[in-house]
Amino acid sequence: MVISNQARTLKNVVSSVIKPSSLRVLAVSSGKGGVGKTNIVANLAYALAKRKKQVLVVDADLGLNNIDILLGLAPKFNIGHLLSGEKDVKDIIVEGPAEIHLLPAGDGLQELTQLDSEKKMMLMEELDRVSNEYDFLIFDTGAGISTNVTYFCSAAHEILLVATTEPTSLTDVYALIKTLYIKHSQKYFRMVLNSVASEKEAQIIFRNLVAVTDRYLPNVSVEYIGYILSDSNVPKAVRQQKAFIELYPHAKVSQCINQLAQKIVDERKTTVDGEQRPLFWRTAFTMQ
Repeated sequence: MVISNQARTLKNVVSSVIKPSSLRVLAVSSGKGGVGKTNIVANLAYALAKRKKQVLVVDADLGLNNIDILLGLAPKFNIGHLLSGEKDVKDIIVEGPAEIHLLPAGDGLQELTQLDSEKKMMLMEELDRVSNEYDFLIFDTGAGISTNVTYFCSAAHEILLVATTEPTSLTDVYALIKTLYIKHSQKYFRMVLNSVASEKEAQIIFRNLVAVTDRYLPNVSVEYIGYILSDSNVPKAVRQQKAFIELYPHAKVSQCINQLAQKIVDERKTTVDGEQRPLFWRTAFTMQ
């Protein structure tokens, strides 16, 4: 793929500001909407914070504000104010439950749905300014295969995909994997199955998906990292605009989130081909 001069310049600038960091950056994405991705992000962030981790969640579904509503927050500013130069990143970050920090997306801002390279660079530089204050930075991306989604996935250390048992969810998450592999050279993915009846069901669905990726994308690695049970407490918490792990800490669905968080915490920072990735810039500007 031909890299534009602008993209090449941006990549050179990025390389000049990279520094070693213990920060882990997760992009949480899905092939389609309505699979509970944002709810998982909110509750995972809460569980990580309860493990004494400093967490910044970036609502990367730009142009829509989702996670702040889910957590009952009413931010005064959003990423739109950051990208316009009106505010810097510290003015926009708000604190949520368990001292989670959130960088909210804009509400109904069409211009944020397709960021150009300059705006992406600006956002990453602002995040770089505060990156040493956090253990985890979590991008809650939009759904699908838009340029914003593939950008944030490519910029992260780890890509965590969320799917349900619905055939359309699995078909669309496979399409996302395929796009990220073919167009953005991403080979490593992790999978969470949401709203399942049991762990057994989750593992069966996962094996079926991996059978397809192994056949048609043999160089791609998809790792099963956890499952989230279907639970009536989840919609109750949504209606109350609270994390379900906060309202129902002993529910089975909260146990699933805690298991996922603990697994992530217990791991070392993800390595690829034997080397740690500095910060989260990686190949973000090579596929413009």
